Amino acid sequence: MATFEIAFVMDPLESLSLKKDSTLAMIRAAQLRGHSVSYLQQEDLALIGGTVQGCGRALKLRDDFAESLDPSIAGDDWFELSESRWRPLGDFDLILMRKDPPFDMEYIYSTYLLERAMEDGAMVANHPASLRDCNEKFFATSFPECCPPLVVSRREDVLRDFQAEHGNVVFKKLDGMGGMNVFRVMAGDPNLGVILETLTGGGREQIMGQVYLPEIAAGDKRILVVDGKPVDYALARIPKTGEARGNLAAGGTGVGQPLSDRDRHIAETVAPALVERGLSFVGLDVIGDYLTEVNVTCPTCIRELDTQFSLDIAGNLIEALTAKLGA
Repeated sequence: MATFEIAFVMDPLESLSLKKDSTLAMIRAAQLRGHSVSYLQQEDLALIGGTVQGCGRALKLRDDFAESLDPSIAGDDWFELSESRWRPLGDFDLILMRKDPPFDMEYIYSTYLLERAMEDGAMVANHPASLRDCNEKFFATSFPECCPPLVVSRREDVLRDFQAEHGNVVFKKLDGMGGMNVFRVMAGDPNLGVILETLTGGGREQIMGQVYLPEIAAGDKRILVVDGKPVDYALARIPKTGEARGNLAAGGTGVGQPLSDRDRHIAETVAPALVERGLSFVGLDVIGDYLTEVNVTCPTCIRELDTQFSLDIAGNLIEALTAKLGA
């Protein structure tokens, strides 16, 4: 089997959750298949002498940790790093952009550099231009047949009209993550004005409103799509008591379940656009029968689904990407 040089642009290793981090699962999958892995952060990308370069370090997970990703055996010394060195990013066969949001201007600058690396010969997943273009909340509106009633505006009158029409709604920032800045507003809520003022920055920023879906009580389902094919199981992130958000970061509990017919229909509706845009690993968020978000920057929930259903989602992703390199 051919082996390749794979670089991960990611968050600091010391910040990762050894129990849950999906990027670690990808690194493990690459290492177990004999590929060499390099570790870079955003600050390690640069344009020098007309060439995009990276100051990377060879990364190797400790063998016993890599075999199982069991944090109880990792101790404090669960990885090895070489000395850093500069090299053209185009020399890597594959670069995975796995930096967590926030999606800010630094993230956009990173996509510019990674796009240049593609011009120099590297494959980058997900495609840098699509990371820029596909806002995780707004991109879902490309599939209106899958979405609940919604509105996007920065005007208070438009947003108030939407809430007046539907009564029970959710307002959220377009660049939010992990359930942050998500507000449920019901009919007669005296806080509506201050919520809209806060989210829009006084009318300066577009936000989204969606009809509240009571099915959230049964979980905000994360459906992972690998190279255009949905994983057969979703992770339903069930809100804790008294909470309207199911995000794991907001205290939700992840419960795996087989895809419903509607889940599969949504995934198959969205998949062709993902493949066309070079989005190899995506997380669809579905509440009840409705698509609410399309996560493209750094989707998670690999480890939870792998554990509950004895899957190897990261391995499937690495094999799909390296098969393209081999071809």
